[in-house]
Amino acid sequence: MKDLLNLEVSFFLLIGAGCLVKRLRIVDGQGEKSIINLVLLVVLPCNIFNSFMTDVSADLIGDGLWVLGISVMIQLGAVVFGKIAFRGEPDARSRNLRYAMICSNAGFLGNPLAEGIFGPTGLMLASIYLIPQRIMMWSEGLAIFSGNRDPRIAARKVLTHPCVIACFLGIAVMLTGVSVPRIILTPIQIIAKCNTALSMMVIGMILAEIDPHMLVDKTVVWFTFHRLVGFPLVIYLVCLLLPVSPVVRGLSVLLAAMPAGATTTMLAAKTGQDPCFATRLVVFSTLCSIPAVMIWGMILRA
Repeated sequence: MKDLLNLEVSFFLLIGAGCLVKRLRIVDGQGEKSIINLVLLVVLPCNIFNSFMTDVSADLIGDGLWVLGISVMIQLGAVVFGKIAFRGEPDARSRNLRYAMICSNAGFLGNPLAEGIFGPTGLMLASIYLIPQRIMMWSEGLAIFSGNRDPRIAARKVLTHPCVIACFLGIAVMLTGVSVPRIILTPIQIIAKCNTALSMMVIGMILAEIDPHMLVDKTVVWFTFHRLVGFPLVIYLVCLLLPVSPVVRGLSVLLAAMPAGATTTMLAAKTGQDPCFATRLVVFSTLCSIPAVMIWGMILRA
């Protein structure tokens, strides 16, 4: 718990640093978008690939398959729950809420958290966990905003995403035992180390844009409760009934307790579906995720 507390405080300070550089206009809106692209397209793929540079074992393969199965269950549950729970909301709000249930911030916030708590193995399992989410993000998630359900477009976006490519390459290297030349692996490892700092600072930059007085309403609080408490509670109870390792159980619960993904705001703005409300979902759930992760850490520890 002491290590988890230190990790959370470190994350909070990094988020504060990101908020500060945005407030002081060291980084403007265009710079923030460039940093987001840098993390998503370069730093995070290197971080994911590097996490697979470990010795493979039967237990590790088994844990990976369990994490993948649990993640698929979470995604299917999120789709069904979103359609039922938010059908009474105005159309634009309903789209944002349904997408935010599907697409959490398990990439930006979850990967550093998994690595910090469970080490390289945790990051590798988190990368596997994110495969179904990325598929849903570019299929059902994109269709929520655009109405386009063309499977060819979704498949192309998923299969060409650098994070997914890095995950598949990492799995291939791990299973085949191919030795990656040091001249290639070393720069990948150096870039990978930037992931936590940049990811947390990006969240801080997003937080800096929000007026605290316009942050909360009943719907935002209700969504945040489901996202950070209800969903992970269901996963926790299910994992207790399954023959999974403590690492799989802890990782699945913590990644299920992640806030709304930042892409909610980006897609809402692009399609004109109430981006202000989308930003409030992202920011409020992100702020609440800090104590929520601490509480879940205590439960898992107990």
